[in-house]
Amino acid sequence: MMLLDAALRGTVVALLALVALRLARDRSRAWPARIGVVFAIGLVVEVVSSTPALESALPRLWQAPLVAISVGNAVLFWIFVKALCDDDFVPRPWHAAAWLLAAAIGASNCAAGWSTADVPGRIAVAVQRSVPLLCALLAAVAAGSTWRLDLVEKRRRLRLFIIVAGIAYTVASLGARLASPDGRLLGATATLNVAALLAMVAVVAVALLRVGPSELFPVQAAAAPSEPAAIAASDSDDETRAAPEPGDERLAAALDGLIRDERVYRLEGLTVAGLASRLAVPEYRLRRVINRRLGHRNFTAFINSFRLDEAQRALRDPAQRELPVLTIALEAGFQSIGPFNRAFKAATGVTPTEFRRQHLAET
Repeated sequence: MMLLDAALRGTVVALLALVALRLARDRSRAWPARIGVVFAIGLVVEVVSSTPALESALPRLWQAPLVAISVGNAVLFWIFVKALCDDDFVPRPWHAAAWLLAAAIGASNCAAGWSTADVPGRIAVAVQRSVPLLCALLAAVAAGSTWRLDLVEKRRRLRLFIIVAGIAYTVASLGARLASPDGRLLGATATLNVAALLAMVAVVAVALLRVGPSELFPVQAAAAPSEPAAIAASDSDDETRAAPEPGDERLAAALDGLIRDERVYRLEGLTVAGLASRLAVPEYRLRRVINRRLGHRNFTAFINSFRLDEAQRALRDPAQRELPVLTIALEAGFQSIGPFNRAFKAATGVTPTEFRRQHLAET
């Protein structure tokens, strides 16, 4: 059993190293890849440090930093999912603070050697055990809230597996530790735990080798609404762009006509399903056309591109100089001024008011 356990752990470490190298090589500047590399390294530490023989032999104080990293991995999992599901994700200081807090809880509990026989010990252990469950829940919320907006089919499938398998592994591992008197995984339970992790990491590793990096992480800005429907792909995208399916060109033309002629982007609560229904096509075909032909990875960003284009035309128009910015935003399809201002500044680098002032001054 010990030899099997060691072999499984060695394989997991090798696959995690492969995943980290793949992410670092292909998308070293993308935040999801950077966080994925750190997460993979953290998992390596957790896999090695949770070896039953090592846990039994190491003094408690030496185990404290290893336990800190293991508990912090739950936070890294949540942050990695957020980054993977949001192309505009940028880590904030409070993300690092959350990791530090989780790591501090794990390290202090390990160093103190709390006993669950007394109240303080039970509280400390309960807090530590709640971290993985809380982070798993936050990861599920992060993935579910943008699930239908993701236009990259392969990424949708991969992230669904990561979320489902990751949460299942977290809950099962936590349950096994709760069933153990001292919270350690021993014997067959430890081997089954690392075998489950190996299966999950193997699927992710194979997917990363088969899925082009540009399908997971953004490469270039999407085409503007005024540009042709088919955008030129960069060299790094050539291998990930599939040949167009029959009828995609007609669907792209119908989509363009629907959006420009009927201005459906103004509709409140417009969804991929709703737009697909209007075009009488399956959702997956519409997602494929918007993603592969128009270059958009997120449905909201796709719709907002038309809204922002209309708003910019209105802000440049001298005849509408007295029209409030809020009115322009609402007429373009935004539901409030806050999202409009954020999207506008992200696209142009200036606020709507500054944009209007600059362009009206030129005229």
